[in-house]
Amino acid sequence: QVQLVESGGGPVQAGDPLRLSCAASGRTFSRYAMGWFRQAPGKEREFVSAISSSGGTISYSDSMKGRFTISRDNAKNTVYLQMNSLRPEDTAVYYCAARTGWSPYPSRSSVYDYWGQGTQVTVSS
Repeated sequence: QVQLVESGGGPVQAGDPLRLSCAASGRTFSRYAMGWFRQAPGKEREFVSAISSSGGTISYSDSMKGRFTISRDNAKNTVYLQMNSLRPEDTAVYYCAARTGWSPYPSRSSVYDYWGQGTQVTVSS
């Protein structure tokens, strides 16, 4: 059982960077694969990125690859999402998620067992 808390969201201007953090409770964080998803108003929740428990395997959605970078610090029980060159269409609530071990389908929200409350990112033009 793990609790996830996202932070770092807020209002930014187009072109700016932003770093999101997801802090996890528990002593077994290093066993969890972590994912980032986002949901804009009126749209389906979409996959952003995922990282394996060791950090050795990383997955990105095609539309965000090259601008966003996922990383983790197991000593701090934290996963990060570095977002660069933000665009208004990146405006959404960003959620982190966790599951035990890596899934062959990391982009599917259904494979994750735990979810944070989300953090709002608003990008103005």
